[in-house]
Amino acid sequence: MTDSQLIREIKDGNVQLYDELMRRYERKILAFIFHMLKSTQMEAIAEDLCNETFYKAYRSLHSFREIEASFSTWLYTIARNTVLSELRKNKSVQVSLEQSGLTPHASFDAMPEQAMLRNEKVSMVRDAINSLPEKQRSALILREYDQMDYQEIANILGQTVSSVKSLLFRARASVKLQLDPYFSEPIFEESKG
Repeated sequence: MTDSQLIREIKDGNVQLYDELMRRYERKILAFIFHMLKSTQMEAIAEDLCNETFYKAYRSLHSFREIEASFSTWLYTIARNTVLSELRKNKSVQVSLEQSGLTPHASFDAMPEQAMLRNEKVSMVRDAINSLPEKQRSALILREYDQMDYQEIANILGQTVSSVKSLLFRARASVKLQLDPYFSEPIFEESKG
């Protein structure tokens, strides 16, 4: 059954099918919310906000119109707005992505120095992403982590496709600018004598 068919059935009173709709999107929405919350170290409430997103979507399902957007786009928009609303409530919370406690684990055969360097690089990338303005950060997360196309991102952020491309360009340029000193090859000067 497609999303459209499920939604029609749910609107016609077969509300048990909403569980199927949730199963299809729960992991993606949870991952998106989790990434949005990383910068504030509020990942612990990601599941609650995911549930709230699905509750809001269920309550508003009667107003969903397929002509305007796909269900997934509509759902991501609700998730984004739910997270932004929560962040506004907790505006005083400011924690870097590095402090989220999520670091990749090196394989057992990797040398400790390599694992330490890799963790340090991941930490620097998180800090760079954390410093982005909200729309740039959201666009970057949707594109790079959730692999969405420009039109989907535009619909979720309420922007045009060209605006999304511009947001992504600025986000990537900002991250690159912040990371260049750490990842560029060192320039050695000739020593005298």
